[in-house]
Amino acid sequence: MTPITGIVITLNEQDRIGECIDSLRQVCDEVIVVDSLSQDSTVRVAESRGATVLHQAYLGDGPQKAFGVPSASNDWILALDADERLDEDAIRCIRELSLEDPSVAYSFRRRNFCGKHWIKAAGFYPDRVVRLYNRTTSGYLPKKAHSSVQAPRTEHTNAHIRHFTYDSLSHWIQRIDQLSTRDAWAMKERGVGPSPMRPALHALSATLRKLVLKGGILQGSDGFTVALTTAFHAYMKYAKLNELHEQAPPTEHDGS
Repeated sequence: MTPITGIVITLNEQDRIGECIDSLRQVCDEVIVVDSLSQDSTVRVAESRGATVLHQAYLGDGPQKAFGVPSASNDWILALDADERLDEDAIRCIRELSLEDPSVAYSFRRRNFCGKHWIKAAGFYPDRVVRLYNRTTSGYLPKKAHSSVQAPRTEHTNAHIRHFTYDSLSHWIQRIDQLSTRDAWAMKERGVGPSPMRPALHALSATLRKLVLKGGILQGSDGFTVALTTAFHAYMKYAKLNELHEQAPPTEHDGS
């Protein structure tokens, strides 16, 4: 089997990182954890599982996921988030791949969970994500939010990654608060300006996309849950962007 390096980024993931590393060990001969200065036992747990830990203050999604790549011993990289696990079919699939063509990256179907409940509605499944790629031709885009792997060619597998996205509905709301703050910061860094109408417009667009285009209106309570939480996330990230601009110190251009 072609050697693969597993890479995970973490921030206060002591309850998740151990199982993530164990999952990667099924197909990787090396695991690197890029830790964003966690305050809990993430680093200790990762090292106890045999991972190499690199310490780096958070750079944004894409740059952080790319940070550990130069330290990898292998060209083939398998990137997981700390709350993701390889399903048995993904382990079998990766073991059977020849990995002869470095220009090909591989995507997997992601199963998203809220607690023990698998959510399939409104685009939450199959939720394809590229996770296996060769660093000589491919890599994460330098986007500070919602980055993805750019590769010359992508091959879609039917294998699965389990994504333990939220512990509960309450945790779902907490994550929206955290992620919308991160997204607002990333947008401001990119130079996106404030807008009084943008929060509502994006929330409305998200609702229509999930309920109508993704079929959530026909998928029961899960469909409405996905639509409403997506709309809430969209509204809050643009509202927080407006807040960041309001809190920014005035410049000479503002006449101050």
